[in-house]
Amino acid sequence: MADYDLTPRIAPNLDRHLVFPLLEFLQERQLYPDEQILKAKIELLNKTNMVDYAMDIHKSLYHTEDVPQDMVDRRAEVVARLKALEESAAPLVAFLQNPAAVQELRADKQYNLQMLNDRYQIGPDQIEALYQYAKFQFECGNYSGAADYLYQYRALCTNSERSLSALWGKLAAEVLMQNWDIAVEELNRLKEIIDSKNFSSPMNQVQSRIWLMHWSLFIFFNHDNGRTQIIDLFNQDKYLNAIQTNAPHLLRYLATAFIVNKRRRPQFKDFIKVIQQEQNSYKDPITEFLTCVYVNYDFDGAQKKMRECEEVILNDPFLGKRLEEGNLSTVPLRDEFLENARLFIFETYCRIHQRIDMNVLAEKLNLNYEEAERWIVNLVRTSKLDAKIDSKTGTVLMEPVQPNVYEELIDHTKSLSGRTYKLVTQLLEHAQAQATR
Repeated sequence: MADYDLTPRIAPNLDRHLVFPLLEFLQERQLYPDEQILKAKIELLNKTNMVDYAMDIHKSLYHTEDVPQDMVDRRAEVVARLKALEESAAPLVAFLQNPAAVQELRADKQYNLQMLNDRYQIGPDQIEALYQYAKFQFECGNYSGAADYLYQYRALCTNSERSLSALWGKLAAEVLMQNWDIAVEELNRLKEIIDSKNFSSPMNQVQSRIWLMHWSLFIFFNHDNGRTQIIDLFNQDKYLNAIQTNAPHLLRYLATAFIVNKRRRPQFKDFIKVIQQEQNSYKDPITEFLTCVYVNYDFDGAQKKMRECEEVILNDPFLGKRLEEGNLSTVPLRDEFLENARLFIFETYCRIHQRIDMNVLAEKLNLNYEEAERWIVNLVRTSKLDAKIDSKTGTVLMEPVQPNVYEELIDHTKSLSGRTYKLVTQLLEHAQAQATR
């Protein structure tokens, strides 16, 4: 299953602090030797201020209570730097911790800056010190303090680039604290800025979208409505183009969201075309399952891929765990996936057969005869499928569905309109890029 691990592709698009939860998951699943994971953790920690954590891992890795002198020296440097930054930011921190004083702030940033300077002798140097202090707190692993200070810094910052950097940091901190509702809000703020900002080159904007989508995986597979929101984001033309151009491995997560989310089926046909187009640049059992069912009508192949999908999901850091306690659903994503995957096979198989042998269908669904019969009976009762079960002959009888010419015309018109919009957008972006050169 390590062959299907996407961590090497995903990690370069994350803040290094966001990589730690992935390594923790891989260590728990034992996909790699424990020593290899511990070394990867230390390598990550070497470029952060989490020296105590690095010392603990070093002790575990080498089975010793001694740590290298450079770690001891590094710890002293971190403590001294933290103290210096704390002193530099102290005037503004004291102001922000005073509820009566904070009430003097207004929505007008320029007014706030002038008021802070006139009444409290807090100027640009102290505001910059707050940013550096917040960033240092984040690097030390104090995500709660970092999130608070970055939020307050953005309320005072007039530099758009620095404010954007602070927003990325705030998003990372909220994700690491698993504050999913707040993280969604920060994600949407970032998306709005990325989509409207005038970047120095189109590729910088594409890269920002790729980073945003990678970071969003933590949120979408933990938030109550995340499996709908990931389709809303990833399936937008500009974001889907970025996936196809630079990050086709993200198709795994969009495919999973489509499979477990029945409410977004109208967009599903176009997504199958994307899977077909990208199968030479990326494929895994999840995307191959969709190809088997909807492109090749290879139901034996789909059954085999279902078993592989189960293993892929269990060993994927974003898909392979139960949702947090308190969320709407506590059903493992694997179970939802397999249930809907069977439904996809059933629906597609029924569209091309009028009389179906229950034994054959049970085999296609990877169930025994009794389980398949109960599953199909329940499906027919709770859905609009026009089918009957003949228990004597052990067959399912499907009524032929006549295509609705008007619906097909509307679908084709929508598809043509979408392709036209996509082409015009690409031409405008190209013209804009040429004009800025």
